[in-house]
Amino acid sequence: MSTKANFTENKFIVTMIFVTSLFLLWGIAITMGDVLNRHFQNVLGVTKAQSGLVQFSIFGAYFIMGIPAGLFMKKFGYKNGVLLGLSLYAIGAFLFVPASNAESFAFFRFALFILACGLATLETVAHPFVASLGDQRTSDQRINFAQSFNGLGAVIGPLIGGFFILKGTGQSTDLTSVKTLYIVIGVVITVIAVAFSFVKVPALIDPHVTQQEVDTDAVNVDLAPAKKLYQHRHFVWAAIAQFFNVAAQGGTWAFFINYGVEKMGLKEDTSAYYFSLSMVMMMAGRFIGTYLMKFIAPNKLLAVFALGSIAMCLIIAQSFGWPSFIALIMLNFFFSIMFPTIFSLGLKNLGAHTQQASSFIVMGVVGGAVFPPLMGMIANTDVAHAYYLPIICYFIIFLFGYKLYKVKH
Repeated sequence: MSTKANFTENKFIVTMIFVTSLFLLWGIAITMGDVLNRHFQNVLGVTKAQSGLVQFSIFGAYFIMGIPAGLFMKKFGYKNGVLLGLSLYAIGAFLFVPASNAESFAFFRFALFILACGLATLETVAHPFVASLGDQRTSDQRINFAQSFNGLGAVIGPLIGGFFILKGTGQSTDLTSVKTLYIVIGVVITVIAVAFSFVKVPALIDPHVTQQEVDTDAVNVDLAPAKKLYQHRHFVWAAIAQFFNVAAQGGTWAFFINYGVEKMGLKEDTSAYYFSLSMVMMMAGRFIGTYLMKFIAPNKLLAVFALGSIAMCLIIAQSFGWPSFIALIMLNFFFSIMFPTIFSLGLKNLGAHTQQASSFIVMGVVGGAVFPPLMGMIANTDVAHAYYLPIICYFIIFLFGYKLYKVKH
């Protein structure tokens, strides 16, 4: 007889706090990349096209590191996977010191690549780790809750970067602020890694146990162990949906400020302020989504939010003035739950395949590098019309939440 599923168990609370903090840390690091993009244009004299290689270095690391991180996690466990990710994060941060001394854009990109390898490792490990900290039936709630702090990090990152880095852009050759900030970041990450190394992680459910031994609704057990990973249809569609989700997200963020300037007549800094507000909406959406999942099945909520995103894109594309701009801000609210919910649904009942599946779903982040140039081609003519394109992505996500999420065995 299945009992009501708790959010987590008391024995997992300390571990849950540490792992949730990881979502905050990589949220800060990724959005600070956008600040560095602008700063390198000012200080190193690189062009906008060249500065775009900052994002390429980050997304490239996610694509390259996804599978190795999954293999490492499968062999050495979740805790060691977290420690590897934090170590690479700290090493990448400390590499900003010699990069600053050399005033080398290529060196900065290498440092960012190493740092982002750490982020990719943390993201590959943290999602299944959080999912395993309790009943599988509430794994969607746990992942969305943890991802809420990723949204908080996305708000904090630009604020930290803007205050400590862009504040000194009047000194055109000054990289001291970058060096100092990343030394502090490296030290903080190192301290967190050392502290986490002392945390005793309680025994988690063994994904290799047979389905007769456990409640298969509650535990992540492979209901079709003879199948290879790619034969689990819900996982394949989760990986596809995640690619299109990050693709739409990347395009939305890439042209937000352009929309504010070109369609609303706002100054760049004012448009950037509204962009920060949209990130607050994303964070709020995840907290609200986590709560709603107590009453609404995660797949159904995902489908509803996908329809909401489609409606927002249609309004944005019409250039209605403030109604369209408000819809652009609200778009972050509606796609807030998509990344964590797709992730969680894709990992259901994969048992021993879980870690490998996490690697492939994380690799979907590469969609954020592929889709924005396509939107940019339309944006060159009319930035509002570019927002018709993400509708394709959200329709695929709707189909996943409506039907394709189902575990077949």
